[in-house]
Amino acid sequence: MRHSYGRQNWELPGGVATPGESPEVTAMREVAEETALTVVAERITGVYAEPCHRLGPAMLFVVLCHREPAGTSPRINSDEITQFGWFERSALPRPMSDFTIRRIDDALDQGPLLSRLVEQRRWLEDDVAR
Repeated sequence: MRHSYGRQNWELPGGVATPGESPEVTAMREVAEETALTVVAERITGVYAEPCHRLGPAMLFVVLCHREPAGTSPRINSDEITQFGWFERSALPRPMSDFTIRRIDDALDQGPLLSRLVEQRRWLEDDVAR
């Protein structure tokens, strides 16, 4: 998804949990709000501590989901989003943060789930992230 605000960067769907909401339910709700897709959570692929998040210290969770039904297409369902797309890992668009790429790589990795500390994000500005 490409944001309509700030750096107008490409980002994974996401947002803040409501009180008592699990990471999986938050992910499914946020994807529906931003893309009008119904998704089903499969597994958590990343847990990240970000002490310097713009909203204050935060724990971030990434949840791998699949679409239901499988062939449905996303649509822009929020003023926060200007574009969406599906990209090969070798052709990720920019601007995008190194942290977004880290989360994508962690989701693609089938290794053990480990928590990570998020340092200062670095913004990648040219055409394609490698």
